[in-house]
Amino acid sequence: MPRQRKSAILPEALQSALRAGFRRAYFHVQVDPARYLRHVRRVYRLPIREWSDMLAMDERTLHPIAERVIRSAKRTAALEGTGLGFGGLLTILPDMGILSAITIRMLQRLSLIYGFEYSTEDEVTELWLAAASAAGLDLGREFFEKQAVEKLVPRVIDRIAAKVGAEVAEKWSGRLIPILSAGVGGTLNYYFVHTWGRRAQRHFLERHRMERTRALSTEEGRSARLPSEPRRLIS
Repeated sequence: MPRQRKSAILPEALQSALRAGFRRAYFHVQVDPARYLRHVRRVYRLPIREWSDMLAMDERTLHPIAERVIRSAKRTAALEGTGLGFGGLLTILPDMGILSAITIRMLQRLSLIYGFEYSTEDEVTELWLAAASAAGLDLGREFFEKQAVEKLVPRVIDRIAAKVGAEVAEKWSGRLIPILSAGVGGTLNYYFVHTWGRRAQRHFLERHRMERTRALSTEEGRSARLPSEPRRLIS
């Protein structure tokens, strides 16, 4: 009976932990775009001065960088899940908070890599649209339109927490057994970040392709409107 009660409260506990974790990550865990730009420029030797320059990059150049970001986040999440997993259910709530921070930082890095910052309200909205997509939510553009960011973000987080909390509750029930839950926690965290990373990568890649196609079309249209040089007559 006590085990049944624990299983019953697990979805609600997970939702609350995820909701608190994502809100805390949104306000306090931010990748510094300027600092990360210097890092990417130095490590990958890219000729960029600002993140929008990434829109001109071929996706084959960006893919290995995105893969490295996802791989690093998965490794960190797995180590964190294994460490906190020893505590069983007692450590599942702080685990969700840390996992939320790891996930948000991964999403921010992927956003920047594909050329999209999050300094304006519209850009922040796009980032949380990507987060919803990564969580497997199809909220639609109308959900995001005509809403101030300070009201939109909590609503998106609530939707994400409700969906993810319900989905992972059964899988995370293995955390009820201390010690053995260490391996379970590490594995589940790994695949949680893996799934989110892949979905977010697809989202940003699609946006990158659209923006790049639009830029190339604009460039071609501008070139077509330029007056051609008059031919010289041969005497």
